[in-house]
Amino acid sequence: MLPDPRQQLRTARRIVLKVGSAVLAPGGELDVKSLRSLCGQISQLACEKREVVVVSSGAVASGFRALGLNASPKTIRLKQAAAAIGQQRLIARYAGELEKEGLVVAQVLLTAEDFESRSRFLNARHTLETLVEHRIIPIINENDSVSFDEIKLGDNDKLSALTAAMLRADLLVMLSSAPGVSASASRPGEVVPRFDRVEDARRFVRSDKSAVGTGGMSTKLDAAEIVTRVGIPAVIAPGGLARAVPRLLAGENIGTVFSAQARAPDSRRRWIGLAARARGTIAIDAGAVKALVGRGASLLPSGIVSVRGEFEQGDVVEIADASGRALAKGLTAYSSAEIAQIRGRRASDIIKILGYTHCDEVVHRDDLMLTAKEPS
Repeated sequence: MLPDPRQQLRTARRIVLKVGSAVLAPGGELDVKSLRSLCGQISQLACEKREVVVVSSGAVASGFRALGLNASPKTIRLKQAAAAIGQQRLIARYAGELEKEGLVVAQVLLTAEDFESRSRFLNARHTLETLVEHRIIPIINENDSVSFDEIKLGDNDKLSALTAAMLRADLLVMLSSAPGVSASASRPGEVVPRFDRVEDARRFVRSDKSAVGTGGMSTKLDAAEIVTRVGIPAVIAPGGLARAVPRLLAGENIGTVFSAQARAPDSRRRWIGLAARARGTIAIDAGAVKALVGRGASLLPSGIVSVRGEFEQGDVVEIADASGRALAKGLTAYSSAEIAQIRGRRASDIIKILGYTHCDEVVHRDDLMLTAKEPS
């Protein structure tokens, strides 16, 4: 068994705190009491010299009633309009409450493209790090007023996980309307206190989500899987519980904790594996699977079975086994057209086939991050 993750919580310095619409705006209107309670917790963490980054839902839920609607909108245009109205209301409330505590907030709106582009990823990280180093509280949300389905992250659980990985946070806390992962449907208040593997929690979870949210417990588990994979523990905790976060960090048995699975990779590989969008897929044989996953080797052309999609040298690609199971993501040294010609051949044959060579490896191990374990 992995070491008790709750011991890590006591020393967590940089914390990404995600709060959902069901906590902040349960009826579609911003709940001032809930937001005030959250800001009090943020203030306490700041007094403890912890760095706090908040990923906050609630823009659409705060704005849709101003459009004359009685329920959260379903169409993209209405959601974007509601977000444009609600976001400024949301940030104004945060600013007003935290200024009473002597804290300054900064609004940061992100899209999927800010994570997929390496330069934009670095710019966003540098901005956020500068803010927290100056004791400013970043309030992050997806830029819903301009995002659309093709470029949308999808939910703020995923946004919080990518933000935690980007900032090399010590902890991700997701505040929810649920108290954690329920042990059974008949006893929703009884939670499982700890999981060493996120996949073990999925059998306890249904696909429910709140009326004003876009996620649910499944998306929170997806977020936990992202961060634990890069060495960051995660917690799903009850957002309605008084002082939930300070009590959690003090060691109280609150919510469900997920153990970090591995040592954190470097920033570049973290971006490759978690944030960048793959432009195509390279399928590999069983021998190459063992080499990549078991020995941490580079991907050579001899182990490639097929290539799907069109991409160029330097693009991010997904690497999968013959059954299609995703294993890794990496930067390719060859285009899809070139790989189609050299697949299954020795590295020494590349120059004979193409008339030139970039390198022996199609994906070098330094440009690769594993996203799955080798099956037993």
